[in-house]
Amino acid sequence: MSALALSVLLSFVSAVAYAGGAIVQEQVAVASPGAQQFAPLRRPGWWAAVALNGLGGLLHVVALAYGPLSLVQPLGALTIVFALPMAALFVGRKAGATAWRGAVMATVGLAGLLSLVGASDAQSLNTAQRVAAALGTAGAVVALMAAARAVHRHPAVRSILLATASGVAFGMSSVFTKTVAVDWTGGVSAADLPSLAVIGVLATAGMLLSQASYRGAGLAAPLATLTVVNPVAAAAVGITMFGETFRYGTTGTALALSCGVVAAGGLILLTTERLAHENQQTRAVEASVPEPAPEAVPAGAGAQPSPDPAERLLAALELPEGVRVPPSVPAPEGTPDDAGPTLVPLVSYAPFYGGPYVPVAVVDRHRTRVTS
Repeated sequence: MSALALSVLLSFVSAVAYAGGAIVQEQVAVASPGAQQFAPLRRPGWWAAVALNGLGGLLHVVALAYGPLSLVQPLGALTIVFALPMAALFVGRKAGATAWRGAVMATVGLAGLLSLVGASDAQSLNTAQRVAAALGTAGAVVALMAAARAVHRHPAVRSILLATASGVAFGMSSVFTKTVAVDWTGGVSAADLPSLAVIGVLATAGMLLSQASYRGAGLAAPLATLTVVNPVAAAAVGITMFGETFRYGTTGTALALSCGVVAAGGLILLTTERLAHENQQTRAVEASVPEPAPEAVPAGAGAQPSPDPAERLLAALELPEGVRVPPSVPAPEGTPDDAGPTLVPLVSYAPFYGGPYVPVAVVDRHRTRVTS
């Protein structure tokens, strides 16, 4: 087997290992409580994902030793392409047509972008550049984490932000790895210890952030974001600090920008597909919640109370002009509050036309008096 064929084979196996690790991470994220979203150390599945990611990284480094960077790096973008059918096969998580289109667009755009990056002489970063790169990376990662925390009510957007932070951390760890590898060609020195520490911190941060990005957001969107941002960040630093350029001059630069637009369109499709899925779940949950039953209304509660018979009798009377009905007076003290005002009855002491007649006692002046 030629060195080129071995490099291609190792790149494929590395992509499969990365895809397997991502699937296991996503499953662990679903089953872990919120307090363990970054590092569920007590779950064996998470350590299996760490082992798979470590295997993928090791195979990627070996593939770079046997093949050119322009070939190995684009093959690493196949991780998302392998992850979707593997997730459907092993865990029953099927991706929709929109997710497939987005994954293919992101992979093609990334592969085209990386294939246009030209080779350059191996060189290292000086101390000032390393400090600037480390501080800039830390600031970008912290800013993305703060933004993800601010939009925690939108799992898809939060996942994309965390996956972007993870991709930046992984990409910059690759930059420092290349720097240390170039330094080691002239011999190992104690001056590389800070760079090794930065590599360890960034790789660990990338692993923890990628774990958190899978929580509540599925597999396709965060994995595609991580797969694209990781090499793009490394390529951006390579162009600005290592003197790398695009091939074919101005034409190559225009093609690279076009590939970047295609990759970004794929990520947008993956994000919108996930947001649509979240909206469907929200509507399904709202539809399954029964509406609260209306409060029972007592019989006759809405009807007006029937008036007192005496009041109806008085209301039906037609009084002559000039006769006034005395108004109601307050109830005497000691009467319950709900008794209402006391009505003063209409009293007449003599018969007259049109008014009620109330007989009164008449004194008999001729009656027999009893004397003792």
